[in-house]
Amino acid sequence: MKTVSLFIFLCFLILVARAQGNKSYEPVDNFVQSLGRLDSFNVATIADTLTSKFPEKINKARAIYYWIANNISIDTKATRSNDNSKSDPVIVIKTRKATSLGFATLVQEMSSMANIRCLVVDGYVKNFAEDINNKADGVNHSWNVIQLGQSPEQWYYVDAAKASGTFDIKYAVFTENFTSNYFFADKTLFNLDHYPDNGAWQLGNGPKNLKDFYALPVILPAAYTLGVQKPQPMNGFIKSKTKNTTTFSFNYNPDITISNISLVMGEGKKQQKPEPVNFSQGNGIISFTWKFKKDDTYPVTIVADGKPILQYYAEIEE
Repeated sequence: MKTVSLFIFLCFLILVARAQGNKSYEPVDNFVQSLGRLDSFNVATIADTLTSKFPEKINKARAIYYWIANNISIDTKATRSNDNSKSDPVIVIKTRKATSLGFATLVQEMSSMANIRCLVVDGYVKNFAEDINNKADGVNHSWNVIQLGQSPEQWYYVDAAKASGTFDIKYAVFTENFTSNYFFADKTLFNLDHYPDNGAWQLGNGPKNLKDFYALPVILPAAYTLGVQKPQPMNGFIKSKTKNTTTFSFNYNPDITISNISLVMGEGKKQQKPEPVNFSQGNGIISFTWKFKKDDTYPVTIVADGKPILQYYAEIEE
């Protein structure tokens, strides 16, 4: 009898943990969306308006993230020149645009006002396949870590800049496209996507050094949606011949159904139509092989059900 009771109790704990892990932020998002742009408010008033309704710090943090990512745009000109001179929260609220440092500084400021411990982390990201093995001259991105408890496991990643949208390869055009994927992001995947200048803020396992980080494939936003893990090849630069076969694979959330995988060669005006691939899946792993037909150098994007998830750079010879 005691064994049965213990089993039921453990099942209950598992269900609670799953419910918390799948917690929906829709009520928070809907409330923040109803507030609009809050154009006439200063930083402190916006922070209070966003967070005072919610007693839990996680919901306060979500409200801040959602509002900033939906109301601040990437300053493409400043990002292109790595000019962070206008990153002060007061200036960001006034202009409604910022570099990633401006986003992160505003998140930190509003979180502090809501009594949430939040720090800015400077580091590196790869945005395009051309960045693979092409280390930046200096830090090129900033994000946040938020603490909700006393243990090391209760620090979380937040990247409001990446959540706000995307820009083209010339850093000239910003496209608004909000995503939830960078709020309390999966740490393992985030560490393949971001590399901190200070190793103390790599939460969990990740690349050992900057060279290893830049050798990895580019992680695209939808990879978080699908719970992508362990992409193979781990080397983002593929050097092969048209007669050779390259094997690709990745782990994903088995609760998600993936029905189509395709590859897209090139980008911009040189981007070709998606080419469907025959793939196998089982135990949360998708794998397939591919022979490149064109001898040239070009980006290769893996697309799952129409969503780009991983990007490589290929150098193919006959």
